Amino acid sequence: MHCDRLWRNARLATLSRALPGLGEVDDGVVAARAGVIVYAGPSADAPPFEAEAAHDCEGRWITPGLIDPHTHLVFGGDRAHEFELRLAGASYEAIARAGGGIVSTMAATRAASQDELVDSALLRLDALIAEGATTVEVKSGYGLALEPELKSLRAARQLGRRRPVTIRTTFLGAHALPPEFAGDPDGYIHLVCREMIPAVAAEGLADAVDAFCEGIGFTAAQTRRVFEAARAHGLPVKLHAEQLSNLHGAALAAEFGALSADHLEHLDESGVAAMAAAGTVATLLPGAFYFVRETQAPPIAALRAAGVPLALATDCNPGTSPLTSLLLVMNMAATLFRMPVEECLAGVTREAACALGLGAQAGTLEAGKRCDLAIWDIERPAELVYRMGFNPLHARVFGGVG
Repeated sequence: MHCDRLWRNARLATLSRALPGLGEVDDGVVAARAGVIVYAGPSADAPPFEAEAAHDCEGRWITPGLIDPHTHLVFGGDRAHEFELRLAGASYEAIARAGGGIVSTMAATRAASQDELVDSALLRLDALIAEGATTVEVKSGYGLALEPELKSLRAARQLGRRRPVTIRTTFLGAHALPPEFAGDPDGYIHLVCREMIPAVAAEGLADAVDAFCEGIGFTAAQTRRVFEAARAHGLPVKLHAEQLSNLHGAALAAEFGALSADHLEHLDESGVAAMAAAGTVATLLPGAFYFVRETQAPPIAALRAAGVPLALATDCNPGTSPLTSLLLVMNMAATLFRMPVEECLAGVTREAACALGLGAQAGTLEAGKRCDLAIWDIERPAELVYRMGFNPLHARVFGGVG
């Protein structure tokens, strides 16, 4: 059988649901043709391949390329000063209500050119790529007006043309209330639904629509309007839900068949049940939990018991999670949320793909999936979760090339 590239003498963590645990294969082979996996499994069962390029992995581990399903990579400026304020005792809510938070990043993002936004985001994207990321979601949400939001989404799309990585873009116009709509959140939501979403959809700039359903964000009723507009334009939805309080956003997201509901520290039993019934992925963000010194963890055990898939993400953003390491995310999930190694690795591969609607194309080492690989200098997969500040990536393969 002909293939373009072959990786042999490897140990595989396939993450296949058809196999137990991590889907481990001790003496494995991965073969790809035209950027797609045609075989991933035991060398003893592999057909005789004729490969244009063959690679001896010398016993190294291969996992699917890592996937970050929740980031805010495109933004202007930074918020280091707010970090100092929080260290002095100010809360995230207090800083936001005083004109800081998302609105301060809005001003810097509006002032930046598209090229400036791309250049700054590339620094953050490169850090993710250096640790084996092959797919990254990027949200807008710091423009908070039509043209700045379009500029941010165009910048996000440009990242995928500047680097060998799959970029999924999400329109997050309902992220915060801009100053020009102070006291009129319904008026701003009207703008999001009637002008922004149609323009974003017409230009094909977004793969999904998100909102911040929270006391300092938008109500469940306002979020519903955003979801209805997204549905009218054929766009799937995601949601920042139950991060600081319980507005029953996760249940609302599930009602609309959301790809994911994210954060979830204050999720209740009814929200868990709704997500399970809808097949909505729970995307957990331990970096934000750590950075804002949250004390209430998401209901991991309840989500697990209900069969809700658990994805993990960096939530890379300037205010609450200036984090660009999926390896550190896994360690945080293990230490802060008590998630085992198998769940952590699935959370940044298989389940992360599902959180982006890419479960059929990425996230596991299986025939028919895109050949996105991370090859590691490790003795066992637990090292990827166990170590902090250490990057054992040997090679990264994107679409069969790398």
